[in-house]
Amino acid sequence: MKKALIIGFVWPEPTTTAAGARMLQLISVFKNYGLDIHFVSTAAKTLQSYNFEKDGIETSTIELNNSSFNDFIINFNPDIVLFDRYLTEEQFGWRVSENCPNALKILDTEDLHFLRFAREKSFKKSIELNHTLLNNDIAKREIASIYRCDLTLIISKYEMELLQAQFKIDSNLLCYTPFLLEKIQKDSFNKYPSFNQRVDFMTIGNFKHKPNLEAVKTLKKHIWPKIKSKIPKAKIHIYGAYGNNESITQLHNKNEGFLIEGWVDNKEKVFSNVRICLAPLQFGAGLKGKLIDAMLYGTPSITTSIGAEGILEDLPWAGFIENDFNSFIEKAVTLYKTEETWLKKQQNGFEIINSNFSKRKFGNELILKIETTFNNLKNHRDNNFIGAMLQYHTLKSTKYMSKWIEEKNKKVD
Repeated sequence: MKKALIIGFVWPEPTTTAAGARMLQLISVFKNYGLDIHFVSTAAKTLQSYNFEKDGIETSTIELNNSSFNDFIINFNPDIVLFDRYLTEEQFGWRVSENCPNALKILDTEDLHFLRFAREKSFKKSIELNHTLLNNDIAKREIASIYRCDLTLIISKYEMELLQAQFKIDSNLLCYTPFLLEKIQKDSFNKYPSFNQRVDFMTIGNFKHKPNLEAVKTLKKHIWPKIKSKIPKAKIHIYGAYGNNESITQLHNKNEGFLIEGWVDNKEKVFSNVRICLAPLQFGAGLKGKLIDAMLYGTPSITTSIGAEGILEDLPWAGFIENDFNSFIEKAVTLYKTEETWLKKQQNGFEIINSNFSKRKFGNELILKIETTFNNLKNHRDNNFIGAMLQYHTLKSTKYMSKWIEEKNKKVD
């Protein structure tokens, strides 16, 4: 049995973040493949952190800038090491290479952080996304991490194309791995409330995530007042973790039907009882978990091109995609009132999930890619000169910076 070490930037929270759900999907594929998995993180656990122990997965807390990690990884001696963001690769990648040089290093980007950062700048400056914005400092760090790893998992085909076209990254270093979902059976939607049994609108998202917070502000300021004027009895329910600060709670207004509901542990219940999910995302990257969840629970959605990116490909959307606020409002009202259109859009979501997010298909492709790369690791690395070069310089810089911090901490103790 091969052993896999997963180094998490945080402990996964599948009920609060799409990234947390994504990590559990990867772990499920790894377990089915027969990997012995050990999950570690430097972060503190929260009430929403996933309980790995019930799945028989060992966990450990590790320390930054501490040679105790060297002893840990030598003792565990993994065949595969997965970093769940470029930040964990920066912190621990050199230690993995130095102590377990034959371990296959995999980076799971979750989404491209530098793309999300560039789009946020583009949004705030009211300018088009361009090469200058994309070539930011985060891009330099994240792409360096991609090169230092043997394989990088990319969640969106748009991001696959961006890395290859804009940054000329060899496709052999990348593996397209979207959300990995079980097939939806044709009669599965019958268990959910019908069009006439559903009322109101909703959105959901971790409020620590800037795109989600901006989307809620956009709803409050530009979209919801006009929808409310056309459908006076309607309410919008805003769900999400970490929404208990004043800047968010002050948006709550019962008279306006704009309700900040907070964290919810049963997404299926809240999605399946509303008629429409609204997601006017203005920037971001990767795949939007709220829109995938809406399709899973038979709830059509109105979103932007940013929200739909990487999800629909050539299939019709499970609702409408509108970047103009007036069109967004118009389509939301029409969809809310028109059962025939609503049912058709619900069916579109069913087809998108089964066509584009098959756990069986993409899980098998991921395992095949891992096996192929692992079995040809020396040749694979020989063909990645840029990665070798960056690895060399990382060992000369990051390594000694970490050692300096470790010695400094000893003196403080």
